[in-house]
Amino acid sequence: PQAQARAVLPVVLLGCGGVGRHLLRHIVSCRPLHANQGVAIRVVGVADSSSLLVADDVRASGLDDALLNDLCSAKSAGSPLSSLLARGHCQVFNKPEAMGKVIDAATMLGRTTGLVIVDCSATYDTVGVLKDAVDHGCCVVLANKKPLTCAYEDFKKLTSHFRQIRFESTVGAGLPVIASVTRIIASGDPVSRIVGSLSGTLGYVMSELEDGNFFSEVVKTAKALGYTEPDPRDDLSGMDVARKALILARLLGQQISMENINVESLYPSELGPEVMSTTDFLESGLAKLDETIEEKVKAASLRGNVLRYVCVIGNTGCQVGLQEVPKDSALGRLRGSDNVCLTTNASFILIRWRYTADATRAPRW
Repeated sequence: PQAQARAVLPVVLLGCGGVGRHLLRHIVSCRPLHANQGVAIRVVGVADSSSLLVADDVRASGLDDALLNDLCSAKSAGSPLSSLLARGHCQVFNKPEAMGKVIDAATMLGRTTGLVIVDCSATYDTVGVLKDAVDHGCCVVLANKKPLTCAYEDFKKLTSHFRQIRFESTVGAGLPVIASVTRIIASGDPVSRIVGSLSGTLGYVMSELEDGNFFSEVVKTAKALGYTEPDPRDDLSGMDVARKALILARLLGQQISMENINVESLYPSELGPEVMSTTDFLESGLAKLDETIEEKVKAASLRGNVLRYVCVIGNTGCQVGLQEVPKDSALGRLRGSDNVCLTTNASFILIRWRYTADATRAPRW
């Protein structure tokens, strides 16, 4: 029988850290599934923080699967992309020329075969490339929150052609928050309030405190489990939650910036990265927070409540920080690294939650 015609989808990946490498491996492992769906995902370029590895002819071919697997292994071992040049059929460009080559690919493919730019980096530096890609008719997929939390004008530019951008994974660990909020608004039913526990790391920390564990020990355990950033203060500062809250607030039409969000950090400035190293913070700084946090946990418990680190987005503004919530509420029942988001609109309250800590438990909403 005649082979099924396949739609070719060229992709450029920005960022090949843990998330980017997992995506590449997933693409390679799912080739049979893609073939059954009549799709061929062609990875034509991969960029890290310093360079771009790109196929010799992005119009005709991509980086083969063996090369992609070798790339993942090389980056896991800390090797540069240039170490793969000996494989042939590819080129390496260093920054700043690298980003120019991404734009060249966008110009060449955006309005012909199409091109998808996937941003799995953790930097603001991709904003310019992403805006140019949108201008050239490319599609953009974001795991990186930072391009959507820059200047409001950049957010508007990136989302001006909504069918060309997807950023569901920037908020809520893959929970369908973005899609749900967008559809509610499109239906003409305005959203008045969003409350969410949107950090798996801080969700784990808060639920472990209920069991009487010291804050310092819980944070160290979370780091050992891989829940936190290398410097846990990146999570404890609340800025990651604030970025998620800003994306949601902007979806609701609020023309605000990070400076407009009231963010409560879980550590004081005297324990900040400008004052002490990560090692010193873990060895001596964290323990200084135990007594204060324990008092808050006990005070909440006496009132039948628990502590959760939440974002609240309403008509009057956006706040991110610790809150007492009833133990039997949707937020209070969270355990481990689960996320939850409650969206209130004119007609009903929509609750979404997903179990992320245990892969054997199916998502529920």
